[in-house]
Amino acid sequence: MKLSIVLVTCQIISTAGFGRNTMTMTTSATDFRSPNPVIKTAAKGMSILRPIFKAEAELQANALDIFRKIDRAGLAENILENKTKDEVLIYTYGLSPFSKEALEMLDASGYEYRNIELGAEWFLLGGEASATRVLLSRELQVRSTSLPKIFIGGECIGGCAEL
Repeated sequence: MKLSIVLVTCQIISTAGFGRNTMTMTTSATDFRSPNPVIKTAAKGMSILRPIFKAEAELQANALDIFRKIDRAGLAENILENKTKDEVLIYTYGLSPFSKEALEMLDASGYEYRNIELGAEWFLLGGEASATRVLLSRELQVRSTSLPKIFIGGECIGGCAEL
């Protein structure tokens, strides 16, 4: 299925905290495609496992922190810098079908974006990548630790299912 009009609405909160601005971008993107229905359904279904993944992510990050102290404040600053520097930003796993689908959709959209790959898959992450994964989960109210995490205009919209 192809879409002829893509409407993206982002709320941008000023860093000074003085209010909200809403930015609407409309573009004609004839090559933009809908997500694979199997991947989209599976991505939405992952929410059932969210509590298990959250506990696993925290455990992994804390266990790896024992061997090498991770500068979590520095990682949080890095995330903030990255999400404000690029109009469209995505954090991914290299082997994830959800990340692959999101990247293919972004490629088809024609929008420029930056991809930050944390690692091949969650169980192969090192200390900093594990801590980054936990910090990224705090960008959403539901605290999902899954990737991809997609930022548009500095705001996290979620993952593959929300794209």
